[in-house]
Amino acid sequence: MQIIFDKVNYLYGNGTAFERHAIKNVSFSIEKGEFIGLIGHTGSGKSTLIQHMNGLVKATSGHIYYNGEDIYDPKYNLRQLRSKVGLVFQYPEHQLFETTVFKDVIFGPKNLGLDKLECELRSYEALKMVGISEDLLDASPFELSGGQKRRVAIAGVLAMKPEVLILDEPTAGLDPKGRDDILEQINKLHQESNMTIILVTHSMEDVANYADRLFVMNKGELVYQHHLKEVFSHYKELEAMQLAAPQVTYVMNALNNRGFKIPTDATTVTEAKEAILKHFS
Repeated sequence: MQIIFDKVNYLYGNGTAFERHAIKNVSFSIEKGEFIGLIGHTGSGKSTLIQHMNGLVKATSGHIYYNGEDIYDPKYNLRQLRSKVGLVFQYPEHQLFETTVFKDVIFGPKNLGLDKLECELRSYEALKMVGISEDLLDASPFELSGGQKRRVAIAGVLAMKPEVLILDEPTAGLDPKGRDDILEQINKLHQESNMTIILVTHSMEDVANYADRLFVMNKGELVYQHHLKEVFSHYKELEAMQLAAPQVTYVMNALNNRGFKIPTDATTVTEAKEAILKHFS
């Protein structure tokens, strides 16, 4: 197992009259190379959960293990953990701070103590991977479009060659093409390098297209951590949590309720098309 959470709790205002659970008794394991979708309504604990994964936030109680080592062991190197578990924040402006794109991306490798040539090679490679052209290397990251800023923020994490890439709403505010471009690039990284991906999103279609398993947070608790088809079969329970299944799920269930004996577990348009054509063939 690459990441293990064992009965992790996190309290806001611990020991005060305003104490409340942000994460409550969360346990799960993630294998190397998995693509995990993480969903939940606003305030469900998603962002707090992912900040525990690389030690940015410390649990009130419980244990977190990375590659079999307890990250809360006093001898554990948290700096090394953060180079292995890269986190891309929801708002790229929270991550970008240098005067040029290239300086921003090279900052992480420099902090790892790598030599100048290795830092530069990693930075160029990361920028190429996310589709940032050379003519933008000397541009201010704050003058870029929303999609370009996200790509640069992702490149800054990729330049550190993480084993796990966590993305918090990486497509928020992007147009459909920008969203598809970012997600396809992330999926390509996953497939070509066997990188573990954890995608936090409100889009059920996005997780349906890319994720292997789906984690569902509700009021600080992890209520589902199963394969997509199993989770989306509980679409009525998801609705009670202010969530939903992909539109395809509703279409297939509606057809089934009208007498067409079609499997209802399709989660993508392609799967739905194949099931419908098979039924009428």
